[in-house]
Amino acid sequence: MNKIRLGFENSTGETLVGLLELPDRMDQVSSFALFAHCFTCGKDIAAASRISRALAARGIAVLRFDFTGLGSSDGDFANTNFSSNVDDLLCAAKALEARYQAPQILIGHSLGGAAVLSAASRIESVRAVVTIGAPATAEHVAHLFRDKEADIRQQGEAVVELAGREFSIKSQFLEDIERYSSTAKIRDLDAALLVFHSPLDTIVPIDEAARIYQAARHPKSFISLDRADHLLSKAADAEYVGSTIASWASRYLELDAPPQAAASHDLVDGEVLITELNHRFLRGMYSSGHFLRADEPEKYGGSDLGPTPYDLLLMALGACTSMTLRMYAGRKKLPLEDVQVRLLHERVHAEDCVDCNVGIERITRRISLVGDLTVEQRQRLLEIADKCPVHRTLESNPQIVTELAQ
Repeated sequence: MNKIRLGFENSTGETLVGLLELPDRMDQVSSFALFAHCFTCGKDIAAASRISRALAARGIAVLRFDFTGLGSSDGDFANTNFSSNVDDLLCAAKALEARYQAPQILIGHSLGGAAVLSAASRIESVRAVVTIGAPATAEHVAHLFRDKEADIRQQGEAVVELAGREFSIKSQFLEDIERYSSTAKIRDLDAALLVFHSPLDTIVPIDEAARIYQAARHPKSFISLDRADHLLSKAADAEYVGSTIASWASRYLELDAPPQAAASHDLVDGEVLITELNHRFLRGMYSSGHFLRADEPEKYGGSDLGPTPYDLLLMALGACTSMTLRMYAGRKKLPLEDVQVRLLHERVHAEDCVDCNVGIERITRRISLVGDLTVEQRQRLLEIADKCPVHRTLESNPQIVTELAQ
């Protein structure tokens, strides 16, 4: 898998750090997900990294990041609360949309699950929400501070031990989570919901999963993580969660196209439509029955999720060349077993090009012909390559008429 370090600012200008987990190739990405880790954990906790890898292996890119004051992110944890976690999620979603594509899936582990349930309605692109061992509301975590609650409220701050580590908790944190005691956000969720929970969870009881499920509207699903612990410490449990999310989500996500399907554009034969998939270089390209992406490489400010416009131009010429040669060989019954076309576009100076009138753009096309062909047959096929329709269009200096649509 590929990993890209992604830094972005939270709502107060501090830098948060995330890792974008990707398939081996960017053109294998079908959609993007955002992962919220458990309370006082971090993006590198085993469950988060294993689930992200499992999803990336199935074409879903996942951004996992450290909340403010945790892991590699800036800020003071003592000054954070549940509301700031939700804000961090919104900032992460905006960063993902600006640089790649808006997330269609939100995944939250433990308190991160409560955070994605609260944030989902504020992220327009979200089509599916997943919780893993999550409480129904943020108020649930108050039980972790019962022994120190009086000190926190009287002194304004106290040090508590959580999962073997010490953290400073301020009274503002307790006051903040008290605001999140309602399941109304779950009821208003406008996305498909998948709830994972283990009946053996000793940190967040399975009754919380029941509260989430009962509050939510359909479509909703529940999967029991039999014999799993709260942190999904067994690799097999995390792999199961990742693979199940990918399969389940495919029913609800627009995996191969942006929000509008090509058919809804009423395109006629020979007409294409180009739409924006983000506000950088990623574009959706429609014909009457097909969808492709175009983009620019990362070094030029793109996200490398599709071929560049010049790549597509060369592909069009190469595909037309190959088709034309195959049709001619079939008609003439030539023993052509295989044909490959390799093209290169470059800008050259006039003095470097004997056949050019001025400084120019040059396309070099190299054709490999496999088969028991004579020298004459190979030469004739080379001549036929120059007769492919796209080649003729490029050489004919076509008139391009630009006008504003009504």
